[in-house]
Amino acid sequence: MEQAIVAGGCFWCTEAVFRDVIGVSEVESGYTGGQTTDPTYKEVCSGTTGHAEAIRVTFDPDTISLPEIYDVFLGTHDPTQLNRQGNDVGTQYRSAIFPLSDAQGKEAEAAIGRWNAENGKMAVTSIEGLDGGAQSHEWYPAEDYHQEYWDGEGQRNPYCLATIPPKIMKLRKSFQKYAKA
Repeated sequence: MEQAIVAGGCFWCTEAVFRDVIGVSEVESGYTGGQTTDPTYKEVCSGTTGHAEAIRVTFDPDTISLPEIYDVFLGTHDPTQLNRQGNDVGTQYRSAIFPLSDAQGKEAEAAIGRWNAENGKMAVTSIEGLDGGAQSHEWYPAEDYHQEYWDGEGQRNPYCLATIPPKIMKLRKSFQKYAKA
């Protein structure tokens, strides 16, 4: 099993998409990319911690590769919006990839290049967290009530009801071979 960390706006939305991807065994919502130790949701939402709402995806590379994970990520949110996704505005909602190795960093660069070439647009997705090959970002799991949010509370949350189904539909339409049956 391998892991990848990505941020594409609200982690509830990104988590819901990746829970529906083949080869993904776990998706954890959390915070990374900032300077505050062990931040809370309220602190991250304030935009003062530097952290992004992100997900950590655990996947089987024999079923879905890291480049395919990155392609699904870039294709199921709007990577052209700087520090926002829809109504969520602030650096905590930025589009970012947090590679866990130099090899993941190179795959992230390649994925962004593919997305730009295929879409005729420029993604603003940042690649963050590697300094000379050493991991320089910490992962902080979000509070328990954020985990598997769409499967529970999210089904009653108007924001989620408006935002998540279109992302899952995009997964099923544009990335059909990666969507669970």
